Amino acid sequence: MKPELSLSVQYGIEEARLPRWRLRRWAERALAGAAEDGLVEFSAAELSLRLVGAAEGRRLNRDFRGRDYATNVLTFEYGVDPLGVARGDIVMCVPVLVREAREQRKALLDHAAHLTIHGVLHALGYDHIKARDAKRMEALETATLAAMRIADPYVAA
Repeated sequence: MKPELSLSVQYGIEEARLPRWRLRRWAERALAGAAEDGLVEFSAAELSLRLVGAAEGRRLNRDFRGRDYATNVLTFEYGVDPLGVARGDIVMCVPVLVREAREQRKALLDHAAHLTIHGVLHALGYDHIKARDAKRMEALETATLAAMRIADPYVAA
């Protein structure tokens, strides 16, 4: 059964190339992949996705991770409740996303899709701290992106 998604998209910074419908489509793809993978048992997800500028991204990274710079994506995972609903907040820093896409010679939308999927998987409990977990998470990201005809983000261009 396809997990149900409740997604709130917030714009702390405007980015016309990242409309709600597009972000939702990417989040749905990540949810479907995670449901099929089966690492985390959930029947629905309630997520928020906030696009921010560099100052807000830096402040959040500093306050919650102790790192004084803006990072591309931050995820706050709240777990799966007894009813099977996974909850989390995802913050994407648009200026970092744009800079990374340019530096890595990737299409902005491809990089944004990857970071959205990456953030959603974190919200569902995936991580990449241990090598084995990183391999599983990266494989799921790569497969999800491949189904969208987006190249493997872990292979240098």
